[in-house]
Amino acid sequence: MKKTGSLRRFIAEHRRYEVIALLFVMMIINQGDRATLSIAGASLAAEMGLGHAQMGWLFSAFAWAYMMLQIPGGLAIDRFGSIKVLGLAILAWSVFTGLIGTVAMMPVGMAFAAVFLLRFLVGMAEAPCFPANSKIVSMWFPTAERGTATAIFNSSQYFAAVVFTPLLAWISTRWGWPWIFYVMGIAGIAMGMVFILRIKAPVDHPTLGARELEDIRQGGASLREHAVRSDKGEGWRQTWERARALLRQRMFLGIYLAQFCISTLTFFFLTWFPVYLVQQRGLSLLDAGLLAAIPAIFGFVGGISGGMVSDWMLRKGVSLTLARKLPIFIGMALSMSMILCNYVETDLLVVVFMALAFFGKGMGALGWAIIADVSPKASIGMNGAIFNTFGSLAGIVTPVVIGYMVQSMNSFNGALIYVALNAVGAFVSYLFIVGPLQRPDDTPTVQDDTRPDTDLGSMAAR
Repeated sequence: MKKTGSLRRFIAEHRRYEVIALLFVMMIINQGDRATLSIAGASLAAEMGLGHAQMGWLFSAFAWAYMMLQIPGGLAIDRFGSIKVLGLAILAWSVFTGLIGTVAMMPVGMAFAAVFLLRFLVGMAEAPCFPANSKIVSMWFPTAERGTATAIFNSSQYFAAVVFTPLLAWISTRWGWPWIFYVMGIAGIAMGMVFILRIKAPVDHPTLGARELEDIRQGGASLREHAVRSDKGEGWRQTWERARALLRQRMFLGIYLAQFCISTLTFFFLTWFPVYLVQQRGLSLLDAGLLAAIPAIFGFVGGISGGMVSDWMLRKGVSLTLARKLPIFIGMALSMSMILCNYVETDLLVVVFMALAFFGKGMGALGWAIIADVSPKASIGMNGAIFNTFGSLAGIVTPVVIGYMVQSMNSFNGALIYVALNAVGAFVSYLFIVGPLQRPDDTPTVQDDTRPDTDLGSMAAR
C-alpha cells in the first residue's frame, strides 16, 4: 500500500511526466499510421500490379500534403493553440487511415487514385503534429529536461516500428492487408479522445501542483500557448513576417537543411526498408517484419540516449551548442554504416549494420529539442512548421528518388549510398552552417561565448 501511495504522490507531483507519456503513446500510433503503407506495400503492389516507380509515388503522397500544410499548420498552432489543433488532427488522420482499407473493395483502376488521395489526406491531418508536440514540450518542460522529453516523443518512430512492424505484418498475413488500416484507424480514434480529455496547458491544468508549476517556470518553460491575436487582421500578417525573418537567419537555414537530410534517413526506414528486406534480401513479409523490428529497437535506444546525454551535458555546464550538436555528429557518423550492407551477403550482417545506422539516426535526431531551445517564443509553432516543411520535403523526394533508382538499377545498392550521403549532409550542415545555438530574442549567454575551443560548431562557423 505504501508503494502505491508513493507512486500516486510521485505522479501527482510530476504531471509533466503524464504529458510526455501521452505524447509518446500518441506518436507511436502516429508513426504506426505512417508505416502502414510500407507494410502493406508488397501485397498491395502485387494485387494492383504496381511497379517500383508507382509505389514510390504512393509512398510520397503523404509527404506532399504534409509539406504543403506545414506553414498553415504552424499558423493554426500559433493562432488557436497546439492542444486544440493536435486533438482534432489525431481524430482526422485516424479516420482517413481507416478508410484506406476500403480501397480493397474498389475496382483496380480506381484503387491507385484512392490510395494516393487518402494518404494525401492523412498527410494533411498530420501536418501540425510535430510542431504542436514541440510547443507542448516547451510549455511543460524546463530547458535542462527538454532534450530528453523531445527524444522520448521523437523516438516513438522506432518504438512504433518495434511494435507495429511485426504486428501489422502478422495482421496482413492472417486477415489481409486492409485490416492493417482498420486496426490503426480505430487505435488512433481512441487515442484522440484520450488526448483531448487529458492534455492541458500548465496554467490551465486542474491538478498541477504549485511546486511543479514554479519548478518548470524557473526552468524556462513557457507555461501557456502564447497564441497570436488576429485583431483587425494583424495577427496573421505579423506571423508571416516572423516566418520571413526566420528564413533569413543562417542558423535556422542550417538547421532546416540538416532536417531535410536526417528526414531522408527516416523516410527510407518508413517506406522502402521493409520492401528492401522482402525484394532484395528475399525474406517473407512476416520475417521482414520481425527483422525490421531489431534495428528499430536500436533506433529507440539511440533516440533516448541522445536526448539524455545532451541534457546531462547541459546539467554539467557544457554549452547548449556543444550539448546538442555532439550527439548529432556522432549519430550521423554511425548512420553512414548502412553502406556496408551493399558488401555483405548474410541477413545477420545486414541487420547488424542497419541496427547501427538506426541507433545513430536516433541519437542524432535532436532537431526538435533545438527548435524548442532557439525558437522565438511567439513563433515556436511557425518555426517548427518551417523546420518540418524541410523534413517533409525529404518525404516527397526520398520515396520517389529511391523508387526510380531501384527500378533503373534493379537493386537497392545505389539507394543505400544516397541515404548515407544525406547523413553526411546533416553532419556538414551542423558543423559549418548552423554556428552557435542561441534564441534570437535572448541576450547571448556567457557560456556559449566563453567556450569556443570546445564548441565544434562555433569553431567551424568562424
